[in-house]
Amino acid sequence: MSTNNPHRRSIRLKDYNYSSAGAYFVTVCTLERKCIFGEIMNGQNQLSSIGQISKSCWLEIPNHFQNSSLDEFVIMPNHIHGVVLLADVAIVGAGHVQPLNEQIHASKYKHLVSKSLSSIIGSFKSSVTRICKQRQLGVLIWQRNYYEHIIRNERELNRVREYIINNPLHWKLDRENQFSDNFNLGHDKYFGNVYLKTSSFGE
Repeated sequence: MSTNNPHRRSIRLKDYNYSSAGAYFVTVCTLERKCIFGEIMNGQNQLSSIGQISKSCWLEIPNHFQNSSLDEFVIMPNHIHGVVLLADVAIVGAGHVQPLNEQIHASKYKHLVSKSLSSIIGSFKSSVTRICKQRQLGVLIWQRNYYEHIIRNERELNRVREYIINNPLHWKLDRENQFSDNFNLGHDKYFGNVYLKTSSFGE
């Protein structure tokens, strides 16, 4: 399918400013849900080389986007869950950002620094892809786009944190696991009814 399909549905909220302050529950999936980040063993994900690179790049996000910080996150076999916190602050020196640390061979987040969530996630994905390409680990890693949920209050944040922490324990029920009965279940229904035990995040 062409990536220029004008009828492709966006999963972003039309009028929401994703550069505004707040907490966001983000899910980023691998292409075709392939389990390239590792495997679940005894309730924990044993990370592959690509999984380790992804973890390192995720932890680097606040060093390259000054308005961001990270809360709970987990690297699953074929997706990443994480809470990204944005502060509505000015970015100094919007132009180029510093290299990643030596642990991941000083690859760079490229181009302009932006305050938006989509810019942060896009740069993260690009950085992982570049490092994997450099190490000849493959470049077709990511599913197009990503899923986000705006966290509206502390109660909801704590529920999301609990879900993320326990996610490896529930891999057999995970909507991203092709062998699960919940595979491809709608995000809102899955997170609302399966794990968060409420009809909507905001309640």
